[in-house]
Amino acid sequence: MKPAGVVRKVDQLGRIVLPKSLRKRYQMNEGDPVEILVQGDHIILERYRPKCVFCGSMEEVREFKERFLCGVCVAEMSQLAR
Repeated sequence: MKPAGVVRKVDQLGRIVLPKSLRKRYQMNEGDPVEILVQGDHIILERYRPKCVFCGSMEEVREFKERFLCGVCVAEMSQLAR
């Protein structure tokens, strides 16, 4: 992990503001979902991208009944139905 060299304080509601330069660099816009990950004693923020519930792939992901599935798993499941 590379430090950004930016320090921000957490406000009374637990919020922090991401600097505009970082939001621009990582193409983060107002309203975009952000995933919060914990690794050891580090808190990591990532742009949220849906993953397949079966294999974890982020390629060709589609939503089906409030779950995300990739094209490969959909194809494999359609083979089972035959």
